[in-house]
Amino acid sequence: MSINIEATYVQENEFDQLITNNDLVVVDYTAVWCGPCRVVAPLMDRLATEYQGKAAVVKVDLDKSPDNAKKYGVRSIPTVLIFKNGEVAETLVGKASYEIFSNAVEKQLKL
Repeated sequence: MSINIEATYVQENEFDQLITNNDLVVVDYTAVWCGPCRVVAPLMDRLATEYQGKAAVVKVDLDKSPDNAKKYGVRSIPTVLIFKNGEVAETLVGKASYEIFSNAVEKQLKL
């Protein structure tokens, strides 16, 4: 039986340490009022479960961390940034299938 892991919300003061301490971090920029974000949310939870131990998968609430979103050029949501070794390695904007997110993570794991 597999345990489902949820992508948890990360606070702005934890963010830099998170991307520094993990080789691969998937960050879902989201907001509670965003309809397309609600479509992406379960896909992020699935990524968190599938890539447990290989990649950290987290969410950033745009309303609670506007400076973080601004720092990384997030202009619309949902936006998923994949950080590798502390740097943005890939940007995915808008709704996408699980396969697109999963393939982006796989690509970074192989690099």
